[in-house]
Amino acid sequence: MQERMSQTCDVVVLLSGTGSNLQALIDSTRTGDSPARIAAVISNRADAYGLQRARDAGIDTRTLDHKAFEGREAFDAALIELIDAFNPKLVVLAGFMRILSAGFVRHYQGRLLNIHPSLLPKYKGLHTHQRALEAGDTEHGCSVHFVTEELDGGPAVIQGRVSVRPQDTAELLSNRVMTDVETRILPQTVAWLADGRLRLRADGRPEFEGRPLKAPLQLSDLGEAFR
Repeated sequence: MQERMSQTCDVVVLLSGTGSNLQALIDSTRTGDSPARIAAVISNRADAYGLQRARDAGIDTRTLDHKAFEGREAFDAALIELIDAFNPKLVVLAGFMRILSAGFVRHYQGRLLNIHPSLLPKYKGLHTHQRALEAGDTEHGCSVHFVTEELDGGPAVIQGRVSVRPQDTAELLSNRVMTDVETRILPQTVAWLADGRLRLRADGRPEFEGRPLKAPLQLSDLGEAFR
């Protein structure tokens, strides 16, 4: 088993929207069970409600408007500078609606996580819930994965699934995935990384409890270990 980290793991969260997953992270770090501490929340949108959630929790917030920069690389360079001012050990994308440059991803290699609303490798990109419905899928869900230069292509650490119901719309399905799965698996993955149970190996494979993952962990299989 990996040696647990005793010191606090500072985390910077990037978001563009309402911050539901951020709130789950905030709640999880208040229990005292997670060594993670949210050092700052950064958004590319000044009107993102997630910033208000962070302020209500006493967390530093920053806004960096991507429209003020000429190109993705210039924005990402400024974003790196802003993030690094907080010296985080982990950067979490929690609904950050920007495609990141290769240089940004390499800068945070092995300590950059994303949560994506599909059972990867299915439905990379946008409109995942509608695409699942149109495909006639019987189950849907979300994945937490390490970020690589391929869009939504990094190795998945954990997935959670929900059944697709006959009456589902994209909105209903999205809400159920968020409530039943997303807000559970993202805080857990952050805690695992923060205490050293999870890491990305040099060969690009996730390692959990000292063993390489052959496939993503499944929420339904974890039972009492999921805590």
